[in-house]
Amino acid sequence: MLSSAIIAAAQQLTEPTSIDLFPKIKFQPVSIAGDALPVATSYVQQGQGGTPILLIHGFDSSLLEFRRLLPLLPAEIEVWAVDLLGFGFSERLPGLNYSPQLIQAHLYQFWQTMIQRPMVIVGASMGGATAIDFTLAHPEAVAKLVLIDSAGFTKPPATGKLMFPPIDKLATAFLSNRSVRQKISQAAYYDPAWASPDAQLCAALHLQCENWSNAVIAFTKSGGYGYYGDRLTNISQPSLILWGANDKILGIKDADQFHQNLPGSQLVWIEKCGHVPHLEQPQITATAILNWV
Repeated sequence: MLSSAIIAAAQQLTEPTSIDLFPKIKFQPVSIAGDALPVATSYVQQGQGGTPILLIHGFDSSLLEFRRLLPLLPAEIEVWAVDLLGFGFSERLPGLNYSPQLIQAHLYQFWQTMIQRPMVIVGASMGGATAIDFTLAHPEAVAKLVLIDSAGFTKPPATGKLMFPPIDKLATAFLSNRSVRQKISQAAYYDPAWASPDAQLCAALHLQCENWSNAVIAFTKSGGYGYYGDRLTNISQPSLILWGANDKILGIKDADQFHQNLPGSQLVWIEKCGHVPHLEQPQITATAILNWV
């Protein structure tokens, strides 16, 4: 559940989309096979009808990442946004191995519990790698795949080997530094003016969740998401690739790589846009998704 400190901090939100979305966050206990305690999993849901859409956020982020996109999706479509295991506002139980494998198991249980029908899975940045991994493991749960400036084609650095005390705590302290996060946020946009105080608060609220640091360390030690390029041909679902033409976080080469290796995929470039089209160009992103779906 949301702590009193997070609720109090959220009172400083100023953007209408942020103010509207935060109170809609709900929690669902989700059991993971082999673990006795269920995880209180944060999510939002809106609309009903059509093929369900599931939105998946990026690394060290939360479902608030979709605050500007959600209002642009019509009420006639069932839309979900969920915080992945170890991220966002979802509960971080001590002792769990916050690895891609456990994230996949948790996401599948969430889908079985809450959605239960083939869906359009939309993943942004690291969430794209999560969506690819999920689609490969559970193709029956996925009708279509949407990747937004997705990770999963470039091999990540082996930083997990360096995450031992006291370096691990120093690394998360660095990641939680306000000025560091602001610089990362500014780099994610084509127009850094989008990295407003409200955006900075949205990106930092979940840092106050219990065990945030421990979960980030555990995920990094697991190696995180790797390279899926040699497995993309196993994905038979229709795929849409949305990519900011000015992405300074992942660059633009991987967009063509995904397009070439995902059978029958469609690539849409979003001009004057950085790494986060759903935040910087939400109307164009929503229209592209809806037209394709």
